[in-house]
Amino acid sequence: MIKEDGVKGIIDMAGMTLAQKIISEHAGHNVLPGELVIARVDVAAVQDGTGPLTIQEFKKLGKEKLANPERTILFIDHAAPSPRKELSNSHLVIREFAKEYGAVLSDIGEGVCHQRLIESFVNPGEILVGADSHTCTSGALGAFATGMGSTDIAVAFALGKTWLKVPESYKIVVNGEFRENVTSKDLMLYLIGMIGADGATYKALEFSGSTIQNMSMAERFTLANMAVEAGAKCGLFESDEKTYEFLKDNDREDKFREIKMDLDAKYEKVIEINAADIPCTVSCPHTVDNTKPASDLNNIKVNQVFVGTCTNGRIEDLRVVANVLKGKKKHPDVRLIIVPASPKIFKQAAAEGLLNIFVDAGASFLPSGCGPCVGVHGGILGDGEVCLATQNRNFQGRMGNTKGFIYLASPYVAAKSAIAGYITD
Repeated sequence: MIKEDGVKGIIDMAGMTLAQKIISEHAGHNVLPGELVIARVDVAAVQDGTGPLTIQEFKKLGKEKLANPERTILFIDHAAPSPRKELSNSHLVIREFAKEYGAVLSDIGEGVCHQRLIESFVNPGEILVGADSHTCTSGALGAFATGMGSTDIAVAFALGKTWLKVPESYKIVVNGEFRENVTSKDLMLYLIGMIGADGATYKALEFSGSTIQNMSMAERFTLANMAVEAGAKCGLFESDEKTYEFLKDNDREDKFREIKMDLDAKYEKVIEINAADIPCTVSCPHTVDNTKPASDLNNIKVNQVFVGTCTNGRIEDLRVVANVLKGKKKHPDVRLIIVPASPKIFKQAAAEGLLNIFVDAGASFLPSGCGPCVGVHGGILGDGEVCLATQNRNFQGRMGNTKGFIYLASPYVAAKSAIAGYITD
């Protein structure tokens, strides 16, 4: 029997995971893991790499209007500003579609799509589908957020609905305190190294434990963002006081809803981690699950350090980097590139004096966007060069050159390594 649990709109059934609760509400009935359902979509999004194909497929459907234009978001962030005429023409397609159909356009310089989504568009208890694999970032708000193909997003644009299989859930329980300078990025790399890049394929990772409860929202966004790097469908967190404060800071406190996992929820697997066991962790080329402690890699010289992206481009990340760099200079053989994830973060960094610290240390800046991370423009590696990045992927060729080598680390390790000229914690 379906009943209200006292929180507006949440369907309650004994033993429900977070994924089940949210999908049940949007499907209109209690759902079970493995069940195929049609669910209502609250927010649908594309970026400039996937948007043109979505638009093409939407027009094939013959629909004259969007199901929910004010929550249909088109981001131009992956090639922003455009480095080539072909990409500029793709941007024209997106801008014209947004004007014609009344969709929301987030143009160049307005920020990385996943950061903009959490700042302005997605709320606890909602379903977000996006034509980008790191759409799962919004799961830290207590939303079921997942990436899909461009054709699926075209259908969501047209109908305001999508089909999906209800995922089984893994409960990730983290307790205790991190060692000094260890972060949620280290935790996520450690977890992926433990279970493998395909260790949670099409599962929902649901995070809990004292360590998670004590984390800032920025740290939670990092974990949710990289859930897909373990193959997961989404990464989910309970909404709490920190969720409320984040929404309030973005003038959306009225959108807060408390969503909790049931104590008797059934999980396919429970993974328990002691936070004190986690070292500063680095992912080595060319797979995210190829992880080692940073202290084991001090023979790896670095040509470029990149701080930013939807994983670690938030103000909290920039503060960590500034704290390490203050009064120091980057190594002369290292290019240091910093990209705040949104204009809001950029302005906050300026107001706090962080940009002055970065300039004095020898860093360079790019507009808020994805360019270096996806190898489209800005920071493309030369043959044999090594980049230590705070991004989420290190696949061969990810930064524009198949002969480059990408290591992934936390902002703290990135800043220390920029000064040393080699990977270090």
